[in-house]
Amino acid sequence: MAHTALLPTPADVVVARIESAPFGENTYVLSRRGRPECLVVDPGFEPAAVIDWIKNHGLTPVAILLTHGHSDHIAGNAALRDRWPTLSILIGRDDAAKLTDPAANLSAAFGMAIVSPPADQLLSQGDTLDLAGLAITVLEIPGHSCGHIVFRVDGMHPGLVFGGDVLFQEGIGRTDFPDGDFAALAAGIRRELYTLPDETVVFPGHGDTTTIGHERHHNPFVSEARPPRQI
Repeated sequence: MAHTALLPTPADVVVARIESAPFGENTYVLSRRGRPECLVVDPGFEPAAVIDWIKNHGLTPVAILLTHGHSDHIAGNAALRDRWPTLSILIGRDDAAKLTDPAANLSAAFGMAIVSPPADQLLSQGDTLDLAGLAITVLEIPGHSCGHIVFRVDGMHPGLVFGGDVLFQEGIGRTDFPDGDFAALAAGIRRELYTLPDETVVFPGHGDTTTIGHERHHNPFVSEARPPRQI
């Protein structure tokens, strides 16, 4: 059963985390306090819990933001689109094909055939979004998947990053999938994330939140203190 929690954030932002089975994937519902719109990041295998949270809080989703196209991060797309037919789906340009290909999104390997509606907008490095009263910048960090992106919410203190399966609390995303690349992942983390302020909060695709400063100094896979270690 999905587990839902409100997470600490800057005063005018609300972030709910819905953790869904079977992979402990984190779906996030992000909104600006006092506004009716919200964003859904990476809807997983328990979309009913996401829909219930949105309805119970009087919100209307305007977009699904996908960090990448693996099945545990896209499984809820169809159900959310059925509930809100005008809901836009946004994903990195190089992961868009995974939405409609069960082999590429890895669901076929688990005996499933997850298929999402196709993307409405393809995203690239440096793209900026103005959605639900939030200013968001797209950062490309391939390595867990070839088209993985993260979403940096600008104008907040501390800053917020919705990072998918790039950087975890003292961990990183797997790189042993067909389009994985550890060197690219480590380089992207150093280039795009470790240059952010230490207090920046990272909302990962699995596990608990962390901060850029903590990971820069303590992540055993990619840290400032030692060369990156292959997993």
